[in-house]
Amino acid sequence: MPAELLVIQGPLAGNRYALDSAELLIGQAPNCDLIVHDALAGWRHCAVRQINGGYQLLDYRSQGGTFLNGKRVLEAVLSGGDQIRIGDSVFLFSASEGDRQLESTRTTLLRACTLHFVAKAIGAEDDADSRGLFESQFFQVIADVVPIRGGFLVLASTEADLASLAAQRLDNNQELARRIAAQATADGVFSGEGWLVHPMYVHGALAGLLAVQTDPSEEARDILSALTILISAGLESKRDVVQLQTDNALLRERVERDRSGIAGDSPAILRLLDMITRVAPRDTTVLILGESGTGKELVAHAIHQRSNRRQRPFVAINCAALTETLLESELFGHEKGAFTGAVAQKKGKLEMAEGGTVFLDEIGEMAPALQAKLLRVLQQRTFERVGGTRTMRLDVRLIAATNRDLAAEVRRGAFREDLFHRLNVVAVRTPPLRDRKSDIPILARHFLSAAAASCRRRVLDFTAEAEKLMLAYEWPGNVRELENTVERAVVLGQGDYVLPEDLPDEIQDTAVSDSSDLQSTVSSTKRDSILRAWEQAGGDYKVAAQILGLHPNSLLRLVRTLNLRPHLHKFAPERGK
Repeated sequence: MPAELLVIQGPLAGNRYALDSAELLIGQAPNCDLIVHDALAGWRHCAVRQINGGYQLLDYRSQGGTFLNGKRVLEAVLSGGDQIRIGDSVFLFSASEGDRQLESTRTTLLRACTLHFVAKAIGAEDDADSRGLFESQFFQVIADVVPIRGGFLVLASTEADLASLAAQRLDNNQELARRIAAQATADGVFSGEGWLVHPMYVHGALAGLLAVQTDPSEEARDILSALTILISAGLESKRDVVQLQTDNALLRERVERDRSGIAGDSPAILRLLDMITRVAPRDTTVLILGESGTGKELVAHAIHQRSNRRQRPFVAINCAALTETLLESELFGHEKGAFTGAVAQKKGKLEMAEGGTVFLDEIGEMAPALQAKLLRVLQQRTFERVGGTRTMRLDVRLIAATNRDLAAEVRRGAFREDLFHRLNVVAVRTPPLRDRKSDIPILARHFLSAAAASCRRRVLDFTAEAEKLMLAYEWPGNVRELENTVERAVVLGQGDYVLPEDLPDEIQDTAVSDSSDLQSTVSSTKRDSILRAWEQAGGDYKVAAQILGLHPNSLLRLVRTLNLRPHLHKFAPERGK
């Protein structure tokens, strides 16, 4: 009967391919004689040819490589028992009927799979005792295939280290260990003094020695060669997994950093990132404080992504965007017929976020009645839908955020003190952009890249003059204002660079000296007007805004810009008055 290839590992395991033609072409191409669907297999990967009464393995310069008995080859003469590996598939070459396994194909495959499994366990085990146990099992299975009196396995990447480890297994016979290591690594096998020793290679590099104590024979030599491939595959799997785990950890860290959207390397932002890293795994309630536009929701996202709840939902609710009735329904859900328009049952955001994180933005705007209900939820971890009677358990992490001074709101009776203390377990403060000016170029270029791609414009960078103006500006709207400014510059600009004239007027005005008499007079007048209005309003910023004819947000922006917060606390009314 002609020679053949027996597939002992891979998707085609158990199949036989007779070598009864001049050439057997192996690869992914449809016209190949042996089609291997593997990412590491080339279109025309390799061939087995009949030459001078024998067989030759020829690799067609494949990218994934063709491995013969563990070593990558381009051309080699095949002998009975040789094993050819292409990706995850391993083929056993049988030259004649006498060279074939005497056992059934099923038994052969079962033992090969067992050996491969134990070999992978040896390669993946770092503990010496556990590795010794797997090694003992490995040689027990070998003993079922070929009679052996003992054996050992040593792992090292240099000939000297292999000799040293082998000597420990040979009762400190240093001379024999040196000869074994030298001859096995040079000739591919050592045979003598009752030992058969074969080197192991991982991705083409020396990785260890496999030795068995047996009577030397061609059959034993062939079996040892096949076993070497199995243990080499296990070692490759271990090293590949370790590398993948390392790459995955680095990639996950980078993705989490990028996903958070928190860019910058200023001391203020590094302190914020450190705080996020410390509080994220603790599963406690967090209160995020900071001015509008400083990225409070991004911080909440970052905390969720680095917590143990990251696989569960993250649900965000803007408390300022909904009326009291709608917000209650949005939070707790409602039953059918609970109020006019409730035509069907609806789950609330708290219920939908079960096991995850709920982010309540602008919580300082929440109505007093809802504050009381939220406090009960935090205390008892239960709630009922609007119009419902069934009490449901709740397992969520709560993160709240506000741009208000909640302590001042508590003092004037606008926010429940007990709820404030429930929320203020851990406070995280987002720094305003004026306190992290070194991050402005980093953020601006990040927004420039995104805006240019969105607008399909080629914009390379900012001119030095434009960047200088952005660094000098105070950015009362913080990062949100910076993002909008950059997008505006991309939309209105015409060149490859953002010029000073592409920036808004208020930023261009920063070119005027801060010491000019006119600017100083205007700023002084603004301060005096705001302080008088604040005093007349008794500390209520909304009333003060009406007195000045401004929108409340515009007034708060002026307060931040003119640094008036330290002067306004004295106008806050005593609690209870």
